[in-house]
Amino acid sequence: MRALFPGSFDPVTQGHQDVLRRAALLFDEVVVCVMFNSNKTGRFPITERLDRLRAAATDLSNVTVDSHTGGLLVDYCRRVGIDVVIRGVRGVPDLDYEMPMACMNHELAGVETFFIAADPALAHISSTLVTAMSQQDRVPE
Repeated sequence: MRALFPGSFDPVTQGHQDVLRRAALLFDEVVVCVMFNSNKTGRFPITERLDRLRAAATDLSNVTVDSHTGGLLVDYCRRVGIDVVIRGVRGVPDLDYEMPMACMNHELAGVETFFIAADPALAHISSTLVTAMSQQDRVPE
């Protein structure tokens, strides 16, 4: 079974890498895909995000990296024949944000959403936090 792990990955975090590794153990193939999010301002060029994802997936033989910056997630899923979307959730606020999208993806295209709970040791990490820390020349531990 193939699954899609979509996100802005701006930047790729340890939390993203953890979800990707865990998803790779559960699915035959995982496509990690940089998507456009109109609610976020891109900090890194898509090419850099793709390179960082490729580096994160180096030891995962069943992971491929792609991008889709025009159209809906379900459009991409239809085009490449994927019926499962992976989403990492850190807590209730993430789940509250993800549930309406999961329902809409199912309604529009029959795409199921598979939620992977964040590793508690990484649940505090977000792309926004990583960016803020890097602007202060600090890296979260």
